[in-house]
Amino acid sequence: MRKTLLLLVPVLLLSACSWGITMDDAAKNVRTAWSGDVSSCKELGKVTVSVMDHVGPVDRNTITVRDELEVLARNQAAQMHADTIKPLAEPSNGSQPWGAYQCGAHQTPSTHSPSAPTNPNGASGNAQTFPVHGG
Repeated sequence: MRKTLLLLVPVLLLSACSWGITMDDAAKNVRTAWSGDVSSCKELGKVTVSVMDHVGPVDRNTITVRDELEVLARNQAAQMHADTIKPLAEPSNGSQPWGAYQCGAHQTPSTHSPSAPTNPNGASGNAQTFPVHGG
């Protein structure tokens, strides 16, 4: 029984890492401009968000960490009344800086990755990203 409990504790701790990181209602209106031009937008500031990127000696899933960083950045941007965020650097040690912008009617391309796929008609796809929560 004790051995089983010792084996389950690390698994439960690793699965609990993303608990509590949820997108606020206001943040659902914040777009992520992965490769979009924000030069016509009003810069409202910079936010730096961080999450645990490893638990003890075990690295967390990179995609999960990136998704959580984006959610936290969108939450912070919504509090600043921003409608667009853009990563300013790659994540490092579980931390990432983001620019917060107010673009208003200016629609910045919002894609999941810097190399957005094109549709069969040749137009680049505009899509809004949302983190996938797994169980």
